[in-house]
Amino acid sequence: MKPAHNISCDIFCAVVDNYGDIGVCWRLAKQLANEHGISVRLWVDELASFRKLCPQVDPARPSQQCRGVEVRHWGVAFPEVTPAQIVIEAFACELPERYVSAMAAQTHKPVWLNLEYLSAENWVAGCHALPSPHLRLPLVKYFFFPGFTRDTGGLLLERDLLARRDDFLANPAAPEKYWQLLGVPARQTDEIRVSLFGYENPLIPDLLASWAAGVQPVTCLVPVGRALPQVAAFCGRPQLAAGDVVQQGRLRVQVLAFVEQERYDELLWACDINFVRGEDSCVRAQWAGKPFVWHIYPQHDGVHMQKLHAFLDLYCAGLPADCVRSVRTLWDVWNGGEAAATEPALSPPQDLGQAASTNAGRAWNDFCKHRSMVRQHAQDWARQLSGNNLALNLLDFSRKVGKIAPFEI
Repeated sequence: MKPAHNISCDIFCAVVDNYGDIGVCWRLAKQLANEHGISVRLWVDELASFRKLCPQVDPARPSQQCRGVEVRHWGVAFPEVTPAQIVIEAFACELPERYVSAMAAQTHKPVWLNLEYLSAENWVAGCHALPSPHLRLPLVKYFFFPGFTRDTGGLLLERDLLARRDDFLANPAAPEKYWQLLGVPARQTDEIRVSLFGYENPLIPDLLASWAAGVQPVTCLVPVGRALPQVAAFCGRPQLAAGDVVQQGRLRVQVLAFVEQERYDELLWACDINFVRGEDSCVRAQWAGKPFVWHIYPQHDGVHMQKLHAFLDLYCAGLPADCVRSVRTLWDVWNGGEAAATEPALSPPQDLGQAASTNAGRAWNDFCKHRSMVRQHAQDWARQLSGNNLALNLLDFSRKVGKIAPFEI
């Protein structure tokens, strides 16, 4: 792969939900810079949250180099700069007017892309790469949609990620060393290890209760985040912090410090089942090739459930009906969908070996019956997706649309 000499890219990111938007932009910036030789400036309006993902970032510095990327603070008073050849407006964040005017003044206009949110809905393919001419200026913005099918922009995937994953899983000492670094004891017989990363969720206590009352030991790794107060309440604690460990019945809860981006993949690889949230961690869970449960970003009008079901339609294709039902039910319950609202709760179990008394516990137990099949499907799904790389597609599209000097991708 030859570097893309003299090719520049500006990525603009407004931090909306702490880590989701900046997580995607940071991965894209690193990949463009380090794998393809692009000169990348990443403009971020809120550097404090960014620092969680990349501890090297100094929120007090308006300009700095991190991992091969020039990180710039996107403040109210935007500086006078020459626009890059490729301009990425992440998630419709609206570029500074001064910058847009500078784009219009260029003799050779930049390729302007609006990188959209990830969705599996049918309409995405029809809207991907559509042009949107500016109302006043001689500029055209193109909508670039990530997605799961060949007629979309694909997903972010570093060139060595799947090989590193396979090496990690093929070497029994690698997961063992990882658990030792986290202070997690050796596995018990039949133990299930779960990572729990999500938004606030009223089902968290019910799920934890079902694990505590189950027949299999469960270790739940919870990174510091929005779900932690509910976990603490279930454990009878006013609060929990990184390093805390609580045992409840067959459940062992261990709190992890917020995991920086490069180390999060290892957590997903090492666990048996991963609960993830939003867009970035959902994609990483798919590359992990492990069973996972997605807590999609909730929207007040319920549109998120349509997006969730659209993904499940793709993800579950080819699975036996009973396995599909188990996956869809757990995901639906976890996201507060129809199953959570309509299925009656069972009577409290008299024996810890019986099924849990809640919809979450019942859905979990059914899901676990199909865990082997779902695990194999997850591996096949990752291979299926791996041929549609967002960074490669983005560069190829930019080269064709912008008539940028040839470069290899």
